[in-house]
Amino acid sequence: MKTIIKRLARDEKGASLVLVLILLLVGGLIIGPLLSYMGTGLITGDVYEMRTDELYAADAGVEDAIWKIQQGDVPVCPGDPEWSYNIADVNGKSMEISIEYVGEGIYKITSIAVTDDGGNTAAITGTAIESYLSVSYMDFSSLLDNAIVSQDTIDIQPGTEVDGDVWLPDEDDLDNKGAINGTVNDEEDFELTWPTADQLSTYYLALVEGAPDPGESIDIKDTKTIGPCYRDGSLVIDNTGGPATLVLEGTVYVTGDLLFQQPGGNDYTVDLNGHTIFAEGSIDFPSNHVSISGSGCIIAVGDINFQPSIAGDDFVLVMSIEGRIDFKPSGEFTGCVAGNVHVQLQPNCTINWISPEGKGLDFPMGAGGDDELPPVAGVSIESWEVIPLWRE
Repeated sequence: MKTIIKRLARDEKGASLVLVLILLLVGGLIIGPLLSYMGTGLITGDVYEMRTDELYAADAGVEDAIWKIQQGDVPVCPGDPEWSYNIADVNGKSMEISIEYVGEGIYKITSIAVTDDGGNTAAITGTAIESYLSVSYMDFSSLLDNAIVSQDTIDIQPGTEVDGDVWLPDEDDLDNKGAINGTVNDEEDFELTWPTADQLSTYYLALVEGAPDPGESIDIKDTKTIGPCYRDGSLVIDNTGGPATLVLEGTVYVTGDLLFQQPGGNDYTVDLNGHTIFAEGSIDFPSNHVSISGSGCIIAVGDINFQPSIAGDDFVLVMSIEGRIDFKPSGEFTGCVAGNVHVQLQPNCTINWISPEGKGLDFPMGAGGDDELPPVAGVSIESWEVIPLWRE
């Protein structure tokens, strides 16, 4: 009897069947919920993928708006503060971007990425990013608050009178043998922002985009107006006829040197007319027979030899961005003389400073009127918020 019982206990036939039945029972109980969970996971994954694509697309819209603001391609200003545009396809999403100038150098950017879900059950149909951007503008107006500015040294020869303030990094580098009716300031008093050649070149190049090249020389006998124009190379201006006036009607941009030829008896006047002469090389105004009238800017990256006659009391900026200025005009000069390396005032000159406000100078002077904003110097993102859009 004991032998039969032990034999039955050692016999395991049918044990695997029981285990399989148990597994089938458990599997049958969980397979339905598991498949449902997996289906939900797949749908959720599609939604997250869609949301991620929308987020990246909306962020790309913000970056595109920032780039347009930096490049000056956004036509917003205090008088017309809103502008919007569309991008057809970014990550398969259509883009709606709006830019609003809210004042004080602050822009509000709203970028919306929209998904056409084709009737999908997902409730989210788009993603918006709302960002506020703080913008600083090119503002070199502080230079114009002085009669003379130098990034290095200033030499005022005997008999020269300066009616206005003077600024240079170190007051000890001022060699004054004339008379200054104003205050001499240096870096210990306050700092001035000096423009780079790239900054002003970019500013004035934008004003002559698509403008004609006048060629290597201009004879005022035949050409009475100039600008806007872009001269790829050096330019010589001469007058072979009788007394005449050359009137600027826009920016004159020269990639080389600019020489106002001394015609020898044939006087001529250059009327700046509120515009700017900009040369990547040097500018030479010889003495005798050449006069300057009207407010405006005469700017060179290189040196400036400034010896014309002065007609009138309009505000003129004479500036060398990287070179020196030799200054000896005939008559009383009104405005500002600014040189990087050195400013040399020859004997018996007179500089009268007046306020440039209202003189119509074409020079980067910060955010101003309602019609347009100046070039951007820098940007910083103040806020960045993601806003989901839901189906109504």
